[in-house]
Amino acid sequence: MDKETLYIITTNPLIRQFLNEESYHYKYLFRDKNYVKTIEKLAKEKYKMTAQDKIEKLKDNINLINAFISVIE
Repeated sequence: MDKETLYIITTNPLIRQFLNEESYHYKYLFRDKNYVKTIEKLAKEKYKMTAQDKIEKLKDNINLINAFISVIE
């Protein structure tokens, strides 16, 4: 593994946490340094940090506020 890959892992807490939990991905990192992008994508999917997940969360919050307002009225 090269220094650039190590730097990306240590500076990105999302990737670091994912690799701590799913350590078998290290073997792919040693084989292909571009696998970091795949790991970042997998981590965002696992921890629900993709754009689609954020939109769903916002939609749920708006629905909660609407329900609260309808109860008050």
